[in-house]
Amino acid sequence: MKAALIRRFGEPLELADLPIPTPGSHQVVIRVEACGLCHTDLAAAAGSWPVKPILPRVPGHEVVGRIAIVGADVHHLHKGERVALGWLGSTCGRCRACLSGDEVLCEERRYTGYDVDGGFAEYVQAVADFVVPVPSGVDPLDAACLTGAGAAAYRAVKIADAGVTDLVAVFGIGGVGHCAIQYVRATGASVVAVDTVEEKLAIARELGAQLTVNAAAENPASMMSRLGGATCALVTTDAPEAMVQALDSLAPGGRLVLVAIPSAAALPLPVYRVVREGIDVIGSPGPARVDIADVFTLHQARRTRVVHQARSLRQVNEAMAELAEDKVPGRLVFELR
Repeated sequence: MKAALIRRFGEPLELADLPIPTPGSHQVVIRVEACGLCHTDLAAAAGSWPVKPILPRVPGHEVVGRIAIVGADVHHLHKGERVALGWLGSTCGRCRACLSGDEVLCEERRYTGYDVDGGFAEYVQAVADFVVPVPSGVDPLDAACLTGAGAAAYRAVKIADAGVTDLVAVFGIGGVGHCAIQYVRATGASVVAVDTVEEKLAIARELGAQLTVNAAAENPASMMSRLGGATCALVTTDAPEAMVQALDSLAPGGRLVLVAIPSAAALPLPVYRVVREGIDVIGSPGPARVDIADVFTLHQARRTRVVHQARSLRQVNEAMAELAEDKVPGRLVFELR
């Protein structure tokens, strides 16, 4: 099978021929139809996070395809069924986090495309219990975006606990951010979209943002202050300055929800203000399986729209360069069907 491999950190991915995986008894092999490209894939290829993937590694964690091979002890999935495989590739299923419904905090969790090979390939092996059926009527390219970007945005909005009287600022209107706007609007809250690219801000307005701020031309915190401050700020970009701007944009009692991880992963925290004004700083560790199922349900009901552009796997390095420039509206998706 054709696959894109990280051989060495900081170098272009290598297009290689690899054997089709053989599933274990509780696994399936998926014939990949589409796989989204995320900033996490850039971090994996660069080795820029404190915990690095073991190389060689096939990245990609926004995977949609049809089951090609079913393991001997898998009885709830069938060959030909369309499924999605997200960032959470497996957990122990036994620890307190797993048993209490916080599987994304399992200390033995393994991430697709980071700890195990992912979907930048014609086939991918997956733990059967961690694939999610894709409902009929949901396009595979849309589903790929929703599996990663959509579910991550949905999880962050749930953590933010936004309500109808809230003003929520979304920093970064890329793959995750453009989905986050729609989930915030579904709660009834008002949305301010912040980015430095006018094309992305135009998309934000189309998707329901009542206000937009070009952070290259205006300080978002100053603008938000004139509105009384944001109740919540979601940071979906890995630009470190956006985290500081988001924190500065909050009203007393506000919530800062961090989704993206910058390579320089440190936030200078003004402890006096955080304590005095009762600011919450919250990390969103990524979506659980139920979040993927929920975003599929919303999309099937035509409550959301996904903005994406298709690329072929042979364009993987060009696509990664496009994303690194941070000017891609929505999501880039590799189409393999």
